[in-house]
Amino acid sequence: MLLEGTKRTGAMSRRARREKRNISSKGQVTIPRVFIDELGFEGEVEFIKRGNELVLRPVRAEMDFSQEILNDLVAQGLSGQELLAEFAAIKNNIRPAAEQMLEDAKSFAKRRKKTGDKETEEIFGVLD
Repeated sequence: MLLEGTKRTGAMSRRARREKRNISSKGQVTIPRVFIDELGFEGEVEFIKRGNELVLRPVRAEMDFSQEILNDLVAQGLSGQELLAEFAAIKNNIRPAAEQMLEDAKSFAKRRKKTGDKETEEIFGVLD
């Protein structure tokens, strides 16, 4: 298991802490307590395959922008059914917009992959 962190020293650098664990006959691995505490693991773990690496990271609760959206719509003078309809439309567009931003970032990183830009690789990892 690899714990990656970054600190700024002019250029970005990596520090890694490694611990080995056995895989049980059921395919289970125990995450060391120090990693759980430092990274904030709680209920769920996300698995990401990057090339020949498996990255584990804590699943974060989705951000909910409902209050900000409502405040903005009310400030625009919307109310009643018009408010509800506009709120639903905006709320439904948040996830697709965020997913598009991630795809755009991944596409940008792939284009920069051959530039020798180590910071891009540190941010996005090995791209397929």
